[in-house]
Amino acid sequence: MSSVSLIRAESYDRHLLRQSLLELLEPLGGIGAFVKPGDRVLLKPNLLTGSQPPTRECVTRPEIVYCLAQMVREAGGNPFLGDSPAFGSAKGVAKNNGYLPFTEELALPIVEFSGQRHVIESDRFNHLRLSKEALNADVVINLPKIKSHIQLTMTLGVKNLFGCVPGKMKAWWHLEAGKDADRFGEMLVETARAIAPELTIIDGIIAHEGNGPSGGDPRFLGILGASADVFALDLALLDLLRVDPALVPTMVAAQNLGICPEFSQIDFPKLHPSNLQVQDWKLPEVLIPIDFGLPRILRSTFKHFYIRFIKEPMALYSDRK
Repeated sequence: MSSVSLIRAESYDRHLLRQSLLELLEPLGGIGAFVKPGDRVLLKPNLLTGSQPPTRECVTRPEIVYCLAQMVREAGGNPFLGDSPAFGSAKGVAKNNGYLPFTEELALPIVEFSGQRHVIESDRFNHLRLSKEALNADVVINLPKIKSHIQLTMTLGVKNLFGCVPGKMKAWWHLEAGKDADRFGEMLVETARAIAPELTIIDGIIAHEGNGPSGGDPRFLGILGASADVFALDLALLDLLRVDPALVPTMVAAQNLGICPEFSQIDFPKLHPSNLQVQDWKLPEVLIPIDFGLPRILRSTFKHFYIRFIKEPMALYSDRK
């Protein structure tokens, strides 16, 4: 049976958060069950955007990355942080969301997902490229945020791994696969299956509901979840939030492909989702199309390169003056 650990956690205070993470991982064998001495460990947060203030709670909290990096080092691993934001660089988005004091204190490298290689073993997606930096890690710890999503209803553990598609290739995949929600969901599931994270820990202390992933509102839930099975964790969270899995393309695809367990097959060693039910979680007011037209792709690509190669370097130069 897949095991999903769910606990109540109410604070991002680093001392209290560390204790919560230790409690969360204890029934899964602790961090030592996933990290061995010498392992290169990717910490993959949701670094969605640097354009929204941190108070909007659009990204994984840096305190979670900080505590996990410490725990990985204590287990003998070598952690690094990596992502491919929609706009700008991982370091630029991390800076705007308060990560740098934590990463500098720990000397935690921030790696840009720029390298590419063909990896998807699927006739339908064999031209999808994923980051070699993510694929070459010995261990991947996936660190998503609980959020609603105006295209996919919800973004949880599976969707967060789409950040392992380098740069603006994500936008081109919206163009290629976005006309069919089922196909797009299957592409996201195949991405998650290829990355195969050893562990997913989801940040639900303060979530983001409504018109997410960035245009909604912060929502205190006081929840942390973890599992070695990202699909089981996503299904458990949908039950906790009382969201119909049939509304979420990633879950539909995972169930159709037979890689998501039945809810009855999931073991909950800590709290059961029924103990954490959220009765009034807000989904997007209106879902918008997944596919991006070519003009939008070109505007998006220009914006990405402007932020990454002009705006961010200018901000860095200004900081140094």
